[in-house]
Amino acid sequence: METIGKLLLGLGLVIAAVGAALLVLSRLGLHRLPGDVVIRRGNVVFYSPLGLSILLSVLLTVALSILARK
Repeated sequence: METIGKLLLGLGLVIAAVGAALLVLSRLGLHRLPGDVVIRRGNVVFYSPLGLSILLSVLLTVALSILARK
């Protein structure tokens, strides 16, 4: 049980750090990354966060590679 508790605490800290980073980035005017697609047609808006998807994929790949080595 102790291991699961530590894992949950660590995961919570990571989620809080990501949330704080997103808040700071949005205040700096970086609410959209280069590569994000926005199409507006009348009352319909299509938003595809391709830049964010690529960034998250790279970050998760690096993080999981580091964790897999241990």
